[in-house]
Amino acid sequence: MKFEPIQLEDVDWSLINRGDNVFQTLPWLEHLRQSRNLEPVILSIQSDEGLQGYFVGMMAHLFGFRILGSPFRGWNTYFMGFHVCPGASRKRFLQDFPSYAFAELKCDYLEIIDLQIAPDDVNQVDYHLEQLPWFAVDLSPAEDDIFASFTGPCRTAIRKALKSGVTIEETACCSFAEEYEAQSQEVFARKRLKPVYQLEDVQSVIEHLHPTGDLMLLQAKNPEGQCIATQIFLSHNQVGIYWGGASRYEFQHLRPNDLLMWTAMRRLKAQGVQQLHLGATAEEFKKKFGAFPPPIYRLRKARNAPLDALFSLCSSVRNETLKNRLLFALSSWSKKS
Repeated sequence: MKFEPIQLEDVDWSLINRGDNVFQTLPWLEHLRQSRNLEPVILSIQSDEGLQGYFVGMMAHLFGFRILGSPFRGWNTYFMGFHVCPGASRKRFLQDFPSYAFAELKCDYLEIIDLQIAPDDVNQVDYHLEQLPWFAVDLSPAEDDIFASFTGPCRTAIRKALKSGVTIEETACCSFAEEYEAQSQEVFARKRLKPVYQLEDVQSVIEHLHPTGDLMLLQAKNPEGQCIATQIFLSHNQVGIYWGGASRYEFQHLRPNDLLMWTAMRRLKAQGVQQLHLGATAEEFKKKFGAFPPPIYRLRKARNAPLDALFSLCSSVRNETLKNRLLFALSSWSKKS
């Protein structure tokens, strides 16, 4: 396999766009480049038979290190990895990639989360393999069957929200980001944590993704018309992403979050989405929607042993408060670099 850097304008985006990964699309890369000062790294992968696929990632400069993330923590990007042409071998890509990344791209550390990577793909390559706590919902069954897979209390909460007069609206209103930010600040303050998303992050995502049709902004309103909860979803072809949600504590008794999620599932399913990824946190909230743990892996590799020990230590954090602060610090540093 031969890896070759390629400029954004020379990428066959029609090929990548036929995939299901919104985080590999040009609008998402532009969002990361402009909001976090990251450098896109797109590599075409060639063999004697021609183009085999692309690697999609971003280069960051953190604490003096060159970090190649596909993606890296703190970027609010679920997965990137490789776009593989039909008949090509993702396993072969992974075997050949580290030596190129360290020697030619001069990176000190790399991380990859690829939705299609399986343990067998890396059993002959010296990566650190970490299975992530993850949740996803299968949207391929009929709507009634999806609803039946929810827990009893979840179904009751959805019915209560409807009876209480909660309504769900899809919006492109420019004030959505400010409302979401205010609700998010309230949620994280109750947990004594820093919000994962900042106002400029949400504004940038809306700016770059909403024109593509890959972004859905939902808000729940009480009978008086006040916005009491918000949720953000991404989607591309058959894969959807629950990117974030927030709500007003004083209106939790109306159960707007459950109705928001169910409404989003129905709309995404109508668009052809087959699987909705909910991410790794808020386990109890996600399980009640019939979410299952798909095998999602993070691959990590450092240029040398001291760097490997440093990043392994960061990755070993189990305290959620400390991990949240670490990710926030990494996110902030990537913007400043």
